[in-house]
Amino acid sequence: QVQLVESGGGSVQPGGSLRLSCVASGRSFSFVTMRWYRQAPGKEREFVASISSGGVTNYGDSVKGRFTISRDNPKNTMYLQMNSLEPEDTGLYYCSVLAYWGQGTLVTVSS
Repeated sequence: QVQLVESGGGSVQPGGSLRLSCVASGRSFSFVTMRWYRQAPGKEREFVASISSGGVTNYGDSVKGRFTISRDNPKNTMYLQMNSLEPEDTGLYYCSVLAYWGQGTLVTVSS
């Protein structure tokens, strides 16, 4: 059974940093693209970042220059380093691979 589990969310002040992790189990995802999405309260789910099997990255416009996506294939894990966090980054962050989704980890940016 495939499972994606996010962790690393929490509460942080504006300008702070967090590192999210997504651990996949049940099969290897070494050869597919992995993605992060987020959903803010009252808003639609939004693309954050993606990373291909070869390490090619892509970012949503609102996070470019502040967030960095990476992956560790032997550990079947994807990361999202988030710096210079803003209140607008508040939301539930999900990892997604193929048709699979995690349950999300909550990020709150507030002073």
